[in-house]
Amino acid sequence: MLLSSLPEYWVPVIIFFARICDVSMGTIRIIFISRGMKIKAALLGFVEVLIWIMVVTQLIQHLDYWVNYIAFAGGFAAGNYMGITLENKLKVGTVITRVITNKPANILIEQLKEAGFMITRLDAYGGEGPVEIIFMIVKRKRLSEAVQIIESFDADAFYSVEDVKYSSGESTDKMPFPMTNRSAFDRLLRVRKGI
Repeated sequence: MLLSSLPEYWVPVIIFFARICDVSMGTIRIIFISRGMKIKAALLGFVEVLIWIMVVTQLIQHLDYWVNYIAFAGGFAAGNYMGITLENKLKVGTVITRVITNKPANILIEQLKEAGFMITRLDAYGGEGPVEIIFMIVKRKRLSEAVQIIESFDADAFYSVEDVKYSSGESTDKMPFPMTNRSAFDRLLRVRKGI
């Protein structure tokens, strides 16, 4: 094998960095699975397992060198951290954002529409009186832009963000998301252009 000609002290270094790679891929793969990205998840899974097999082979061939165990465990821990960091940088997927404000939301709605966001608006009643609720389906790469608009309108507005596995609607340049089967939640809160 290629690594058999290397000095033994290089083996833990290779195990550590290979483990970072395969666990990072595994973390991102799980995120892709949770968002319904089957092909990307399958491709990452193939490469992840291939790296894992090579790492375990090296570990088994060097069972008497205890530093390899530390490298294996350390690479696993660092790989989890790296995978989450990479996923945050990639900003893959779609989120639903709920905004609750007690201010009249007409200006906020216009600003969001001008920025190309699709919204649904509801009048509601909170613990301290009337409020307006705005639902938006947002690509994660544009979430910071939406939050900036919300906070500049009302610094005290409450908003929450959560991942969307499936969404339905027309695909446009402003809001490209995949067409999939609708869940009961999607049908209840179907997002359309405008109010």
